[in-house]
Amino acid sequence: MKSIFLFLVIIAIGTMAFGQSIKPDGALLLDYYQTQRFAEAADYLKKIYPEPVTDIKALSSLAYTSSMAGRLPEAGDYYQRLYVADTTNTAVLFSLGSVNARRGDNVKALSFYKKILLRDSTNFSVYKQMATLSRSSGNFGEAILYFQKANKLNPVEPDVAYDLATFYINLKLYNKADSTVTTALRADTANLLLLFAKAETDYRLNNFPETVTVCNKLIRSGSQTGIVINMLGTSYYKLKNYNQSISAFKLLEQSKTSSETSYYYTAMSYKALGNHAGAVSYFNKAIKEALSENANSYYGEMADSFDKMHQLKNAVSAYQKSLLYGVMPLTYYALANLYDTEMKNKDMAARYYKKYLKSQPPEDQKSYLAYSARRIRELAR
Repeated sequence: MKSIFLFLVIIAIGTMAFGQSIKPDGALLLDYYQTQRFAEAADYLKKIYPEPVTDIKALSSLAYTSSMAGRLPEAGDYYQRLYVADTTNTAVLFSLGSVNARRGDNVKALSFYKKILLRDSTNFSVYKQMATLSRSSGNFGEAILYFQKANKLNPVEPDVAYDLATFYINLKLYNKADSTVTTALRADTANLLLLFAKAETDYRLNNFPETVTVCNKLIRSGSQTGIVINMLGTSYYKLKNYNQSISAFKLLEQSKTSSETSYYYTAMSYKALGNHAGAVSYFNKAIKEALSENANSYYGEMADSFDKMHQLKNAVSAYQKSLLYGVMPLTYYALANLYDTEMKNKDMAARYYKKYLKSQPPEDQKSYLAYSARRIRELAR
């Protein structure tokens, strides 16, 4: 294979030099190309072919080396000159599309690809590029259309099949997604991207036995992601294989990537097995995961707003909910003060002042501590 590559490069170099008054050093160019030193190759060719360059093969050489060197404005200029010389050259149009795409000008890139389709409506590579560019631009309608056309031309190409299946999944067209990815998998049964899409479509279609099979295959291949494990554990639960469900979700615990969903299905599996202590433990974990750590603060702020609107019962209720999600000493103080000054309920006020003192408030709340201790004595009279 290497000898064939070298032969082709030598032929290309010889072809590029044809018709020029000064010929490039083929051995030197070959060394530049083999060692990926395209910037040096471009500089060398610019010395060999000083402007104005009009020879087509010289322009092609300069365009290619500039593109490979990442000198995209120069490459675009050379390719544009080639396009002016021959507006029907598909390779030049494709290169112009590629250079503009690399520069982030998707609109211009698409315009060149569309010119290719006017002459060749069966060009798979063009449809694939257009689909990718349309998706990058947020034009998902066109992206799907181009992916569909590319997939029709080559239904076993894995990247297109995966991208199209992903669109179908997002649109909840699960049967179409399954058909697309199943066809591509026949040509490449070990493709992990396709297997992942297959697992997703099977899961969405409630085909849990097949989901288990595919997810286990992914895990054996090293694709032990949270999404795969969640699909596997949930599928085991749906199939009433509760021990396997617990084992699957334990993998997430080991990697510290558990979620509310994984804790929930683990709890439900323990419950189904009659292990209610285990179920309670994991239900508690699910509840904790479901709640924001700031829930107590949010309810506290809400209570303060109710208090300022003089909606005292709502304020008390919000403060009490705040305490359910986490104790902040000032919440006890706020409740005590509310019962004391607004609701004139001495017993409840004293109760919450005492709770405040026992909650070990920080040093910067000394004035509240002193006031609470004094009010407890006064309310007891």
